[in-house]
Amino acid sequence: MVELTPITEDNFLDAFRLTLAPGQEEFVSHPIRSLAQAYVYRDQCQPFGICADGKMVGYVMVIYDYDVPEYDIWHMMIDKDEQGRGYGGEALDRVLEYIAAKPFGSSDRVALTCNKNNPAAKRLYESRGFAATGAEDEDEIELAMTIGG
Repeated sequence: MVELTPITEDNFLDAFRLTLAPGQEEFVSHPIRSLAQAYVYRDQCQPFGICADGKMVGYVMVIYDYDVPEYDIWHMMIDKDEQGRGYGGEALDRVLEYIAAKPFGSSDRVALTCNKNNPAAKRLYESRGFAATGAEDEDEIELAMTIGG
């Protein structure tokens, strides 16, 4: 079973040790960069380790954009040695459960971006109800969904 564990001083080095498979670097930022962003946006975000059986197998950050308003999912990744085990889908389910509790604000809109050349990620997001919005930025497409109500 996959759990989301808040990144703290006790586990941030585990996040730093996560690695992407060759060629995936163009799809997602490493947790080091994401944690720097988490520091900047610390009043509106929560970085998580994605853990399975007590081991950190991935990383994701939830951020609330007060200007839109919406919840955004940033930098979701599963370590190269842990891919193909269903952790990504389970982690996304846990993230959506977290967002449904509205920890930062009352928006029901959840958005994320996906690299155009990453069909596996796009299929995963679509399987959970995300749909392309038509918005694009260079090699990224935006997908969004509405939760709660």
